[in-house]
Amino acid sequence: MLKNYFKIAFRSLWKNKGYSAINIFGLAIGLAACLLITLYVLDELSYDRYNANADRIYRINSDLQFGGGKLHMTQTSDMMGPILKKDYPQVEEFTRIYSNEGSKLIKKGDQFVNEPRIAYVDSTFFKVFTLPSIHGNTNKALDEPNTVVLTETTANKYFGTSDAMGKTIEIKNGESTTPFKVTAVIKDIPHNSHFNFDFMLSMKNANYQWGQLTSHNFNTYLLLKNGTNYKAFERNFDQYKTKYVLPYAQQFIKVKSMEEFEKSGNRLDYSLMPLTKIHLYSDYSFELSPSGNIQYVYIFSAVALFILLLACINFMNLSTAHSARRAKEVGIRKVLGTERRTLILQFLVESTLTACIALFIALTLAYLVMPLFNAEAAKSLTMADLLNIKLLPLLLLLPFVVGLLAGSYPAFFLSRFRPVVVLKGSSNSGFRKSRLRNVLVVFQFATSVILITATIIVYNQLHYIQTAKLGFSKDQVLIINDTYALNSKVKAFKNEVLALNGVSSGTVSSFLPVSSSSRSDNTYSKDAVMNVDNAIDMQTWGVDYDYLKTMGMEIVKGRNFSREFGTDSTAILITETTAKLLGYDDPINKMLYVPSDENGDNSMISLKIIGVVKDFHFESLRQDIGPLCMRLGNSTGTVSFKITSANTSGLINQIENKWKAMAPELPFSYRFLDDSFNDMYQNEQRVGSLAITFAVLAILIACLGLFGLVTYMAEQRTKEIGIRKVLGASISNVVAMISKDFLVLVAISCVIAFPVAWYAMDKWLADYAYRIDIEWWMFLVAGFTALVIALITISFQAIKAAIANPVDSLRTE
Repeated sequence: MLKNYFKIAFRSLWKNKGYSAINIFGLAIGLAACLLITLYVLDELSYDRYNANADRIYRINSDLQFGGGKLHMTQTSDMMGPILKKDYPQVEEFTRIYSNEGSKLIKKGDQFVNEPRIAYVDSTFFKVFTLPSIHGNTNKALDEPNTVVLTETTANKYFGTSDAMGKTIEIKNGESTTPFKVTAVIKDIPHNSHFNFDFMLSMKNANYQWGQLTSHNFNTYLLLKNGTNYKAFERNFDQYKTKYVLPYAQQFIKVKSMEEFEKSGNRLDYSLMPLTKIHLYSDYSFELSPSGNIQYVYIFSAVALFILLLACINFMNLSTAHSARRAKEVGIRKVLGTERRTLILQFLVESTLTACIALFIALTLAYLVMPLFNAEAAKSLTMADLLNIKLLPLLLLLPFVVGLLAGSYPAFFLSRFRPVVVLKGSSNSGFRKSRLRNVLVVFQFATSVILITATIIVYNQLHYIQTAKLGFSKDQVLIINDTYALNSKVKAFKNEVLALNGVSSGTVSSFLPVSSSSRSDNTYSKDAVMNVDNAIDMQTWGVDYDYLKTMGMEIVKGRNFSREFGTDSTAILITETTAKLLGYDDPINKMLYVPSDENGDNSMISLKIIGVVKDFHFESLRQDIGPLCMRLGNSTGTVSFKITSANTSGLINQIENKWKAMAPELPFSYRFLDDSFNDMYQNEQRVGSLAITFAVLAILIACLGLFGLVTYMAEQRTKEIGIRKVLGASISNVVAMISKDFLVLVAISCVIAFPVAWYAMDKWLADYAYRIDIEWWMFLVAGFTALVIALITISFQAIKAAIANPVDSLRTE
């Protein structure tokens, strides 16, 4: 019996090739999109779950609000981990990561290689995280200074073998190099980790002033004992603040208690974040790698489901629309004694067979487009991920689920035909009156309009970000990386480049108005004695005399740093936001006080305000502009040049030659400031690209279904069209008659889609402190686009039916 079902199913598909192609291709597109998005979602949800103790590992996050400054960050003081381990038995182990020193230059042969994925970690790092060793004992590998653990790929890169035990790597340190002994080699850290380092150096080599309980520069993780409620453990942080942080802070700020500190509008809070939630749920600053976003996982999951539903709706609509051709078959089979359940099973077999063929095509499409998808989504997915042992049962089950979902309504619809009615030739008379079909068409186009609207709004927000007044000039600013390696030659390098044609100015500073650059917070006070009322916490940037000119920043009061004033070493520039927080009508020549880092006794030094800089965005436009000041400082990590040359590549070659002449053994690396600015919005750019892709797919699937429906509607009304033409109806009259009902449905789709799209995108834009307004024309464009596409789809078949010779359709009447 089953063999017979498949034989009939194949014959039916082959007999109606056009119908079958539309059905299969639409379903295949939906399945391919669904499979790719499923892989994306599963990959996002898998982050950090490779750790054996993932359910017991937590990162400590910090929230500091003090003196007008706000810090929402992943880092804690260097002392917090050891203190919590000592005081609380619930802490089985702790570990810290210190990555603030950034990239390092590693010697390979007679050249140096820039390595960005490098960090100092505690010897307990491998007790907390599951990072299997290939060679050496990781539990003791970093107990001593000048030791390093490498990943397998890195060991092969530098030594040609993974067995690098006892060998030495040299890291540039000023004019000389520091040797580090390889004490272990681990497997490469999985890609689905919120950190990914190639070099893990002993924490004992970190250049840090230890014991600063109010300085937050370390990513600290706790491994809690089994059965510990992390929410309950968080209550211990209040005791930690009172017992340790407060006495330390009282050395340089006048405050009696944490209650007094908080009554002044300040706060210091610590919280635990489960390891498996870091990638998708963190909105904290200073993440070790770019975070994902759980909202996008929800959005893409919904999109995958909707696209699959659109494809299934196509199947249902086309199958029921096709019922006119199958009506007599059903009637004859019923007369011959076929039971209804047998007919239902037959049609379900046909839909499942269609789904199986569509799945095969979908897998082929997924394989072909996966490289493009990976490029857009910043993933490294492969077909092996899709065909792994965990997903394979779901993949095999998918065509049966889709076949049942898509084929159930057509099966019950077709099997209920009464033989007497259909054999008289009056079958499917309710085609144009099918409410369910109309609802499904409305759902398809409503989904499409929502996606089109979302795409328009995302791209307008990105355009706003690109064109917003930032308070600095990001265009034509060339940044030379890792210039600290030049040591005393940095200024000479800057001067030689400035002598080139096409370079208008240059500055030596690691502090740049993009979030990937250096950051440093300090607390200042308006009086020589600091208290909770006169203190202000703000970003402190070390810059040189030419910084403002090179970055295109504007002085609105006072003056810039000048070589003509020897006292500018104790001068300070503040921004407009800082001036407002200080409350001065005219801040010029007023004094600010800051604890000295040099004497080690927390004595205060005074700084004179000499100028006010116009506010500029130094973080993402998701955040409000915070307080910031600038001081003359020796921050040599990068050198930036404002260039005017039209021959950019030629100028870069000249700069590289200057570099090679000074330091032939060092790698030359550069970037443009606008590229670094754009990197802050990679997630939005990816979402925009994926949104337009999904919108196109949704429209394509909906149009395939619409094309099929119009085709069968035109076939069903062939005689009606013929009679109308004989009675004088024009081609335009016939096209309008066929198109009207569908265009009304698309219009209804727009009415439903607009409020849904507005609500969803307003929630998305809420993450931005600086955002566009959602305007009426965005919905008009989305609706008009959907209507035009639908009209083009309908018109092709409508015109074909309208120009047909009525004699052909009426000759049998």
